[in-house]
Amino acid sequence: MSSIVLGRVTGRTFVRETSRWRNQFKIRNASTSSTPPAPRKQLGAFATLSLVTAVSLGCYTLGAIHPPAPISLLYPRPAPPPPTDPTSAESLALFLQLKELRERADAKEWYETRPHEHIPAEIRVNKLTAGSLRGPGKLALFPLARVKNDESEAVIFVHLGRGLCGHDGIVHGGLLATLLDEALARNAITNLPEKVGVTATLSLTYRAPTRADQFVVLKTQLVELKGRKATVVGRVEDLQGNLLVEANGLFVQPRYAKLLDPKLIRQNLGEPANSKAPVLIAEGEKLPK
Repeated sequence: MSSIVLGRVTGRTFVRETSRWRNQFKIRNASTSSTPPAPRKQLGAFATLSLVTAVSLGCYTLGAIHPPAPISLLYPRPAPPPPTDPTSAESLALFLQLKELRERADAKEWYETRPHEHIPAEIRVNKLTAGSLRGPGKLALFPLARVKNDESEAVIFVHLGRGLCGHDGIVHGGLLATLLDEALARNAITNLPEKVGVTATLSLTYRAPTRADQFVVLKTQLVELKGRKATVVGRVEDLQGNLLVEANGLFVQPRYAKLLDPKLIRQNLGEPANSKAPVLIAEGEKLPK
C-alpha cells in the first residue's frame, strides 16, 4: 500500500518537473529564435559633412542678422557716425516720438529748448557735458528738452556715442549718473526760488545695459517742493520705451545763491525760447507732417 502511494507521489512530482522543464525550454527557445533588430542605416561621410555645413551656415546667418544679447555685448559692431541724416532709421524713430508728443492734447502746455546751446564758447569749454564730453563719438548733439510750461516735467533726448563707454559698446554708468544728475537738477532748479541749486542726494538703480550709438530719453518729474528743497524723480529709456536707469534726487538752494550769475545758469539749463516753434534735430531737417 505504501509503495503504491509513494509511486503516485513520485509520478506527480515527475509530471510537475517535466512540465516546468518544458515551459523553460519554450521560453529559452523563443528568446533565442527571435529575429535581431535591423541595423540602422549610417549617413555617409559626405552627407554628414553637408548636413553640418548647412546647419552651421544657417546658425551663422541667423546670428549675424539677430545676434543674441550676450554675443553683441562681447563683440559689439563698429560704431556708426552720429545720426545727422533726417532720413536715417534712428532719426525717424526720434522724429516719430517727437511728433507724438507734439500732437498730444496738451501740446500747447509744453515748450522745447536746447540746454547748453547758448553758453558762450569760452565758458563752454570748461563744462563737462557741454564742453569736455562734446564731439563726434561722444555727446555729438546738444540735448533737446521738451518741458512743461509749469516746469513740473521734462523729456530730454540725448545721443550717446561710442566714446562714452565703460565696456566696449555699453555706456559708462557714471556717465548716465552725470546726465541724470543734470536732468533732475534742471527740473529742480527751475522750481527753486532763486533758480539755483546743488545736488544733496542722488540715488540710481540700473535696470539694463545702455548701448552706445543711440538716442536715449531722460524723463524727469518734480515730486515735492519745500522752500529751498526740491525732490525729483527720473528715468532713462531707449526710443522703444525700455527702462534702462531709474533715479531720484534731492536738490537744495544754497544760501549763497544770490551771489551766482542767474543768466549763465539759465543758459546752461536752456531757458524757454520766445517762439513756441519746435526745435530742429539736425541741419536741413524737415518737421514730420
